[in-house]
Amino acid sequence: MSKHTHAFQAEVKQILHLVTHSLYSNKEIFLRELISNASDACDKLRFEALDDAALYEDQPNLEVRVFFDAEAKTLTIRDNGIGMSADEAASHLGTIAKSGTREFMAKLKDDEKAGEQKKDANLIGQFGVGFYSGFIVADRITVETRRAGWPHDKGVRWSSEGTGEFEIEDIQRANRGTDVILHLRDEEAEEFLKTWKLKSIISKYSDHISLPILMNKEEWDADKQQQVTKDEWETVNKAAALWARAKSDITDAEYQAFYQQISYDTEPPLAYTHNRVEGRSEYTQLLYVPAKAPFDLWNRDKRGGVKLYVKRVFIMDDAEALMPVYLRFVKGVIDSADLPLNVSRELLQESRDVKAIREGSTKRVLGMLEALADSESAEDKAKYQRFWNEFGAVLKEGIGEDFQNRERLAKLYRFASTHADEGVSFADYVSRMKEGQEVIYVITGDSLAAAKASPQLEIFKKKGIEVLLLIDRVDEWMLSHLYEFEGKSLQSVAKGAVDLGKLQDEEEKKQAEVAAEAFKPTLDKLKAALKDRAKDVRVTTRLVDSPACVVVDEGDMSGHLARMLKQAGQSAPKSQPILEVNPEHALVKRLAGDDARFDDLAHILFDQALLAEGGQLDDAAGYVARVTRLLAA
Repeated sequence: MSKHTHAFQAEVKQILHLVTHSLYSNKEIFLRELISNASDACDKLRFEALDDAALYEDQPNLEVRVFFDAEAKTLTIRDNGIGMSADEAASHLGTIAKSGTREFMAKLKDDEKAGEQKKDANLIGQFGVGFYSGFIVADRITVETRRAGWPHDKGVRWSSEGTGEFEIEDIQRANRGTDVILHLRDEEAEEFLKTWKLKSIISKYSDHISLPILMNKEEWDADKQQQVTKDEWETVNKAAALWARAKSDITDAEYQAFYQQISYDTEPPLAYTHNRVEGRSEYTQLLYVPAKAPFDLWNRDKRGGVKLYVKRVFIMDDAEALMPVYLRFVKGVIDSADLPLNVSRELLQESRDVKAIREGSTKRVLGMLEALADSESAEDKAKYQRFWNEFGAVLKEGIGEDFQNRERLAKLYRFASTHADEGVSFADYVSRMKEGQEVIYVITGDSLAAAKASPQLEIFKKKGIEVLLLIDRVDEWMLSHLYEFEGKSLQSVAKGAVDLGKLQDEEEKKQAEVAAEAFKPTLDKLKAALKDRAKDVRVTTRLVDSPACVVVDEGDMSGHLARMLKQAGQSAPKSQPILEVNPEHALVKRLAGDDARFDDLAHILFDQALLAEGGQLDDAAGYVARVTRLLAA
């Protein structure tokens, strides 16, 4: 047997340092990389065996085995794939920048079958940097290998401590394929020489490798009072990527079981979509909409729920770059055929391929929701209402974040209204608009009950004009980005003077003008009494049963939003509301002839209007004192 020492390429120390300290911040990732390489070697054998079935020798079943020797502190990853010759070992394992698979792909260019086999070839990953991740946990790596179809005496042993050189020697090896033997550092041995730990890592990162990953079975030894390893092997992965299979081969039960596996949800999903996308960027998506919101839904810094794979190799658990923040509730898998295996979060943010995946996946999720929302099926409509109750407020964030899909999003939004307590879309509202109505009327409130009871709705109720009741905390923000729907502008009934346009006849307008003129002396006195509290006092036609209400100017912040900011510990711009009074109300009429208690009545009128709008009084004691004086008179 001959043994030769070779020098790594000049920059190998620097590259090894980069791989072990920068590219891989998570130690256990080494097992993912080595299993991935083993799987690639099997894929490569399967491909070459299309022309030469003898390469299978006496082992037709391709597999990966993982086992350890606790005494020797070694962990071995074994495959029965294509294997390597001595020259290939020196070439592929002696240089980090070189890939055996790249050479293999180059050979295919001249192959007359290359065209029809291209898709299969694309399944074969790179055998490059990933191998060196073993040095994260090992101070020495030994590789024993024999190329498929070569004699037993053409086996090769490669070994290195990952410094400046490596050794290669000839060995006898009966089996084709490769053993990668990691000699673990003392501080790593305890963690990675446990069956349960290795199974956990394999389940997390390599569950969907498309060939079996085998480990020794363990059983409890009552005499030794410990787990003992048996000379039997069991498959510890699912051995098939669900999303890589044809949709026609997957049952609904399998889709649901996979969802529960990746989401840890006990309920089945509301909906899912499974697609293979081809074009400038190739990827497969399997995306789910949960039935129930998680407890941390409102944490916008929370990582997304989409797992990223590259060629069926798990990359990261929470690839937030693949889905916009307002769809952070979506769970699932995206498997790219184009991204590099060592892609970082930073690269994900900058990649054009990732941008294409994000846009395509966003449209796919919105399409899934549209299918439920627009369905004639009562079951689907109920599902969509359930979705909206759980996630609608988050979906509203998209109107200000996703300009490209604003129209699609607006059509998905649902609200309560003065005609229905839930499920009203903008399209529903527009279809019910009165003849001559030109705008969509809305009002925001702290709750459904508060919004329904708002005095600002009185004229709309009297005339049967529907008003959307916006009661989510995000609604005020949404209105700052959503101005119209299909040409109909949105107008808050709590902002500016009421304008019913063509819905108010000329006689009503004339009566309002006469009442305002007759009430002018009292208005002037009210303005003087409330000069420090009200921006203006005016007569209104919006009130029917209430004596007064408060509104804000069109460009001012609503009282509802100001209260939310205050509750959140933020300061709101200082602005005074406008007091609108109903000159036909008995309390307002009383003002005109009660000079002695005019100031008390004016402040009580203002305070009651503020309370009816959901506001809080700055001087509650003063309000109580005024009411007490009025009652005692």
